[in-house]
Amino acid sequence: MNVLLTGATGFLGWRTLEALVNDPAIDNIVATGRTLKLTHTVAHKKVTYRLGELENKDFVESLFVNIDAVVNAAALSSPWGDQEVFETANVHTQRNLIEAAKRHEIQRFVYISTPSLYFNFSDRFEVKEDDPLPQTLVNHYAETKRKAELLLMESELPHIILRPRAIIGRGDTVIMPRLIRAVDDGRLKIIGDGKNVVDLTSVANVAQAILLSLKSENESSLNEIYNISNGAPVVLWDAISEVLTRLGRTAPNRKVPYRLVKWVAQFLEFKSRMTNNEEPVLTQYGVGTLAFSLTLDISKAKNLLGYQPTVSTEEAIDEFVNWYQDHEG
Repeated sequence: MNVLLTGATGFLGWRTLEALVNDPAIDNIVATGRTLKLTHTVAHKKVTYRLGELENKDFVESLFVNIDAVVNAAALSSPWGDQEVFETANVHTQRNLIEAAKRHEIQRFVYISTPSLYFNFSDRFEVKEDDPLPQTLVNHYAETKRKAELLLMESELPHIILRPRAIIGRGDTVIMPRLIRAVDDGRLKIIGDGKNVVDLTSVANVAQAILLSLKSENESSLNEIYNISNGAPVVLWDAISEVLTRLGRTAPNRKVPYRLVKWVAQFLEFKSRMTNNEEPVLTQYGVGTLAFSLTLDISKAKNLLGYQPTVSTEEAIDEFVNWYQDHEG
């Protein structure tokens, strides 16, 4: 099988690329992204890097040479930004890939979406894929990821959509590094009572789910959406404290009422919109993700894809801490 992997130069794409090259069923991978980072590059005879913009239809078309399957892991993932920018990055690129995939009669299209679609500023437990989504999605990121899902669902391409929750592990440049910067800047406080429970997901488990999606021969597994997590919820602030302590930081112990922090975030967002529109230090979504519980039901992925988490949250934290000390610390 020859695979086109987008977002291959990012955290999830890099770790997925590692998994693809080690699978004997995968013959060649065209790996695309914007820029290569030495820390997130795979040098292997199966891999051909093609750097460019997925907004460019000609570039996208040039990627589909002897390709059997597509994994679209590229996205603009941010709690803040202009809607038009998100539309271009997450919807237009998906449309370009789908159109090219249809022209080339691609056998499988795997799309990496997000459980941010479920977020509604309340505690939610064991959320299923077919539970009703909030009437208004939380931000432009969630809105455009849902639009991209619908484009694929309506395309008639054989597809699988994955919604992995809070990906952590070796190579993480998003979740844990953001929290480390916040504590280094003296800005990190426990929001709420600090007892909120969340799913975290090892990046290795997400890569496994992607491989299963590419190779599944179970017809009933196709054209479905799957939650992906470690299946073992943790107290979020305990996990954050463990990472910070192991990296020589002092974990926060001061608790701040959620309503107060949300009000501050609302004010900062309003101020940003009225001035330079830069991402404020606090966003309502960012505050909410640190204050509320969110866990996913992954029984569908287990039953139809054969997904079984093999790397625990503790092991993923070990991975990250060791990698961060070597490469970023």
